[in-house]
Amino acid sequence: MKVNKILSVAASMALIFSMSLSSALAENEAKKISEATGVVKEIMAIPEKGIPPALLKNAYGIAIIPGVIKLGFIVGGRHGSGVLMVRDNEGKWSNPVFVNFTGGSVGWQIGAQSTDVILVFKSRRSVEGIKKGKFTLGVDAAVAAGPVGRKLEAATDVKLKAEIYSYSRSRGLFAGVSLEGAALQIDDDADAAFYGNPGIRAGEIMSGKVGISSPEIRNLQKLLVEYATIR
Repeated sequence: MKVNKILSVAASMALIFSMSLSSALAENEAKKISEATGVVKEIMAIPEKGIPPALLKNAYGIAIIPGVIKLGFIVGGRHGSGVLMVRDNEGKWSNPVFVNFTGGSVGWQIGAQSTDVILVFKSRRSVEGIKKGKFTLGVDAAVAAGPVGRKLEAATDVKLKAEIYSYSRSRGLFAGVSLEGAALQIDDDADAAFYGNPGIRAGEIMSGKVGISSPEIRNLQKLLVEYATIR
């Protein structure tokens, strides 16, 4: 009898701990969405030096990874986590899918300790590749340093033929940057924690099958719409 009681108490404590852990993880992911929103706000503040609104207006998806941390000096690597969102057929932004970012640091913002990274996806094909597993920029899809400024036409050197355009922001400077060899991977654990569903898949979130929303999500979606209409 005592053994059963002890087991029951232990099970209850484990359940409480699990619920507390899930709640903490969900709060962490909500914070990540807010940080991504902050990155977009700062870009909107200087549209003449940021991502061309016309590029974002015609984009299929966008990944925002705030605070990518350098792991080594000169020759090393970088790691960060953020969100990936796509547009539906009506142009509405999906709920965010959480992603991890890893990449080499040779020749990229050497000396910077923390860098915001943004990837603009022109086609569905690239995003579909990410949903299948680890996705390497420059290997699974062509990536190029993105043009900056309000007038997309001014970026004659870019040709706009790549599938993905990449940007970085560090110490107040925002510019297109080459990220070939960097990798994106869906963070299933973060998705499960935030949406409260251990079996949830990235495709379900992107397709709008998840009805969950939050102030953090709505704020980010609204900003992306506003930024794409700046002239």
